[in-house]
Formats: sequence, structure tokens, C-alpha cells
Amino acid sequence: MTKHLKYMIFLSVVAALGGLLFGYDTAVISGAEQSLEVYFIDSLGLNSLFQGLTVSSALFGCIIGGLISGVLSNRIGRRNSLITAAVLFFLSALLSAYPEFLFFTKGDPSIGLFIMFNLYRIIGGIGVGLASGLGPLYISETSPAKIRGKLVTLNNLAIIFGMLVVYIINWRIAAGQSTAWIHDIGWRYMFASEAIPALLFFGLLFLVPETPRYLILKNKDEKAMDILTKVNGSKEKAKAIFDEIKETVQKEGKKKARVFSYGKLVVIVGILLAAAQQFVGINVILYYAPRIFANMGASADGSMMQTVLIGVVNFIFVLIALLLVEKVGRKPLLLIGSVGMGVGMFGISALSFADSLGLGALLFILLYVAFYNLSFGPLVWVLASELFPNKIRGQVMAITVVANWGSNLLISSTFPSLLEIGAGVAYGFYGVMCVLSFLFVWKLVPETKGKTLEEIEEHWTSKAEDQSSAAYSTLEERKA
Repeated sequence: MTKHLKYMIFLSVVAALGGLLFGYDTAVISGAEQSLEVYFIDSLGLNSLFQGLTVSSALFGCIIGGLISGVLSNRIGRRNSLITAAVLFFLSALLSAYPEFLFFTKGDPSIGLFIMFNLYRIIGGIGVGLASGLGPLYISETSPAKIRGKLVTLNNLAIIFGMLVVYIINWRIAAGQSTAWIHDIGWRYMFASEAIPALLFFGLLFLVPETPRYLILKNKDEKAMDILTKVNGSKEKAKAIFDEIKETVQKEGKKKARVFSYGKLVVIVGILLAAAQQFVGINVILYYAPRIFANMGASADGSMMQTVLIGVVNFIFVLIALLLVEKVGRKPLLLIGSVGMGVGMFGISALSFADSLGLGALLFILLYVAFYNLSFGPLVWVLASELFPNKIRGQVMAITVVANWGSNLLISSTFPSLLEIGAGVAYGFYGVMCVLSFLFVWKLVPETKGKTLEEIEEHWTSKAEDQSSAAYSTLEERKA
């Protein structure tokens, strides 16, 4: 392995730790969800809507993090924004584990304590919102085109690995313990455990540089050239890439680019990709897995162990996606994934209507999870890091992240209420969303395999020019 490739992998691994914490923070709730219901919801006499909001409270923070990620990354840089995320992860881990901190005592649950817990989860969510967009963006802006897809997929592999790690930790915390102990103490250990990877992420970020594209945007050409040389292995390659980036940046000059500078279609595709990733129902499975398995008859310990099985399937199929993304391409994998996910969700729905949630339902869940992680799981973030032109990338990535977490919040918070209507109806709805995702990808999503970010930008420039010409022709026809 060459020196420059080792360096590139090191940068990607460090950035991908943000993905690990993204997965860790969003999945830790699955182990604590039923304990939080007992500790807060039941003791305070709240209903299922509050339970859904408690499970999903971090997602409010994710939306905030997404909203500020574009401005923050353009103001202080991609790396410094990730450092900010690391600090938020650490604070949220400790404060969520002990929300009584500001009350200076561990008393009986109260509305005030309930509110503070959710505020601390929102703090962590802001970190997730920052990391979810900026981790792939950092990797994309430092990666050579021929391996960019694999390296950005590494970020999603880290997300899934973070989920698998926390599933195992949650299971080991609960193993052999009484249900009362888990509801009183165990859930605190689950949240606190996140502080360790957060500290590691924080420290390693000081060993990596800012991205060359950001540095060029800030007129720090010498630093950008140095990083491009280290990443690409030669000054000749670095100079060619530098000139290409510089040219795209200078097209707009000093004028601030508007979000729709390259037409509306690129923004719409980004929003719909982000929404589709959530509307197919993945986080219903991830956040509520122990509850789903408990409804199938598994014990508390057994339901945690089956959640680990989901984590293993997640990891294996993201690994397969990592191997296939540059060979098969992004679009074909998304289409294949939509079909497999649809079969899985419709299968679970049918078994729910038949009141037969046993081994068959588990197999359909694993089928759904496998196809999701072969496609929409990793590849939406790969595409999001590639699709948007340089001058508007930070802005549109922020919009995409907000759309993603907003959709996640809507789906996750409404699931408990939807279950009260009927599990078959809930899973059938997500199956329909899988069908719609297939049609959307087929019609609107371009293939980006093997293309430089500047070549992809030219695609949207051409699309915008075609749309402008069509609109002008229509106007002239009306005048005539």
C-alpha cells in the first residue's frame, strides 16, 4: 500500500468516527427505550405520543445540527465543525445518563427531569446532525474520484459498526440483570458508554487537516496544494485537480452562489433521496427492535440479543455494498435495494395481519435490513456527498440533512401511535414507500460512479441550461 493511500485511509477513518458516533447515538435508544417508558412515561402518566417523542427527541437536535451545518462548515471549516460535534456527543452521553445533574440529587422522576433528559438528548442530536452531513463531505472533498465511493461508504460502515457496538454493549449491560435493575440503572450505563468513543473522535480530529476544497474557497491555495499532493501521491496529479477545483470556484467569482444556482432539480433530488432513506422505515426497526422482538415473545435479554443479530446483518451487507459500489454503481444498487426492502416490509405486514409474528417475521426483518444496508443505508450519503456543485455544496448538504432528520423524526415519533391502529397497516405503509423510492430513483437519480465532483457539477449545469431553454421556449410560444 502506497504512502498516499495510507494517508487517505487515515483521514477517512478519522472522519468516519463521526459516523460511528452517529450510529452509536441513534441506536443507543433501542436498549433504553422500554426503560425510559417505565422510568418517565408510566410514572408520570404520559401517553404513547410522549413515548414516541422521547425516543425521537434527539432527532430535533439532528434537524438543528443539519440547519447549522452548512453555515458552520463554511465559517469555521469542515474539520472544526466535526470537533464541535465531538464535544456535543461527549456532553450528551454523560448528561443523558444522569439528567439529575443540574438538580444535584437523584429524586423521583418529574416533568422537569423529563424535559432535561430530552434537552440533553437534543444536544447529542445536534452532534449527529453535524456529523451526518460533514463526515461524508469531509471524505468526499479529500478523496480521489476512483476510490471516493468506497471511502464515503466507509463512513456508513462506521455508522453500522457504531450501531452494532452499542447493540452488543446494551445486551451485555442487560445480560443476567433483573428487569427492575435495567429500568433503574442499566439504561444510564447505556447512555454513558458513548463518552468513550466521543473522546477518541475529539482527540484524533486534531491530527487531520482541513479539506482542500474548503481551503481553496478560503484562498488558502498553498495549504490546499500540499494536502492534494499528500492524498494523490504526486504534484502533477495534485496540480491538475487543484486547477479543476479552482476553475469551478472562480466561475462564480466573489458572488455568493444561490441555492438554486444550478437549477431546482439537484436540490429536489437531494431532498427526496434524504426523505426516502427514512420513509422506507429503517429507524422503526432500529429504534424499536427490542420492543418488536418482545412482541414476538422474546425475553428482555433475548430481544437484546436479536437486536445484535440485526447489527451483524447491517454490518455484513454494508461491507458488501462497499465492495460493489464502484463495480455495480450507485443507481443499480438503490433499485435492487428498493425491491428487496419492499418484499421484507410487505412480508412483515402480511404476517402482522395474520397475527403470526414468529420466526417468519424475524426472517423478513433481516431480509429488509440486508437490502437496506446494501442500498439506501450507505448510498444515499455517498450520493449526497457527490451530487452537489462546489459553490452550493455546504448549503444543499445542510438542506439534505434537515430533510433526512425531519423525515426520521416524523416516522419514528408516529410509530407507537401507528402501531395502535395496527402493525400490518404500519409495515404496509413502509412497503408502499419502498415502491415509491424505486420509481423516484429510476426516474430522477443520476449515476455518479467514476466521475469527478467537477464532472457531476457539469451534469447539473447542463440540466439547468436545458430547463432554462425549455422555459424560454414556452414563454416565446405563449407570446406568439
